[in-house]
Amino acid sequence: MINNLPWETFDLPIQEIRRGYYSDVYFWRTKQILESQKKNPKILMQVFQRNDAVLCGIDEVRAVISTCAGYFANSGPAFYFFDELMEVKKEIRRAKIYDYQDSFLELCKKRIDLEEKLSGLWKNMSGEIIVKSLKDGDQIYPWETVMTIEGPFSYFAHLETVYLGILSRRTKVASNVKKVVEAANKKPVLFFPARFDHYSIQAGDGYAAFMSGVLGVSTDAQGEWWGKKGVGTIPHALIAAFNGDTVAATLAFAKQYPKIDVIALVDFNNDCVETSLEVAGAMKKQGRTLWGVRLDTSGTMVDKSVISQMGRFNPVGVCQQLVWNVRQALDKEGFSEVRVGVSGGFNIKRIKEFEAVEVPVDFYGVGSSLFEGNYDFTADIVKNEGKFCSKAGRQYNPNPNLKL
Repeated sequence: MINNLPWETFDLPIQEIRRGYYSDVYFWRTKQILESQKKNPKILMQVFQRNDAVLCGIDEVRAVISTCAGYFANSGPAFYFFDELMEVKKEIRRAKIYDYQDSFLELCKKRIDLEEKLSGLWKNMSGEIIVKSLKDGDQIYPWETVMTIEGPFSYFAHLETVYLGILSRRTKVASNVKKVVEAANKKPVLFFPARFDHYSIQAGDGYAAFMSGVLGVSTDAQGEWWGKKGVGTIPHALIAAFNGDTVAATLAFAKQYPKIDVIALVDFNNDCVETSLEVAGAMKKQGRTLWGVRLDTSGTMVDKSVISQMGRFNPVGVCQQLVWNVRQALDKEGFSEVRVGVSGGFNIKRIKEFEAVEVPVDFYGVGSSLFEGNYDFTADIVKNEGKFCSKAGRQYNPNPNLKL
């Protein structure tokens, strides 16, 4: 486990968060009202959610509060500089796209100057705020208080959208991954959902998956926060580039990356058994050992080896019988060291079904199902100036396990 990640890990858009750019507008307006009225009560904010879950995102929230709690000493110039900064950032993006090198450098200098001006006007008040919480990776329960934030409210009223969003996303991924890892009975799980969501969230998603026990991730970005590079198999695209020749694609991969364990994708021609044997044999002739094969047959097709066995089970996609067919064929031909992995629509239910009857799977590749469900967090004020104060239906729910 990794805890207390340094703040710079997260590459926070600090100026935008301070200005409320990522906040629901009503939270930013709340901050503005409190400041204009010179009203800054000391409140206790309580954070919880409604599921059995694996908590994640705490370190990131700490970074947000530590760098973005406070106020602008002179809001007029600050808001002007911020609006100008946003325009400069648009110009920088345009300059990068169209390769305007001279203007790009000048715009970068202007951006730095504006950020310095904004930082000079910002008064960081995080020292007056007390945060207590559980830690990343903790098992949490419905309605359990996972964090409290205590301090002068106007300093952090604008941050609620940001820290709740962080906790919700990271906890969802961590919780889904934990369920899959447990279902897999300690067999390796590869985190392969990058293509199913926006690229910008990969680093945090990969960290959340790591906290719940995945063996590997598919992109370098997903491993950035915890020091891991992306892993993976040969894709269908490479095989197609070699005119559908899985053996040729695999040998090319092995030659290009001699120090990487080779995992061949063997369903391109819908004949996983024959293709697995061909690839394993070709690798052996090259003096290499095939580390594994991955079965990824379409859920609307029946593999060639399964057709004659149809009648008493659902034969489509990566069915249990297909795994047995590949495993038995490899063993029979002396390739018992070659591992068999599966992917394509695998989720908790399906993995449990495979494990319940001991299908000889060596590793699971899991994708979009890891983004399913909701793990929404809620924050409520439960004390104002030391006195109980909360909306109807919510009350102070202390948790002795929270740490400063």
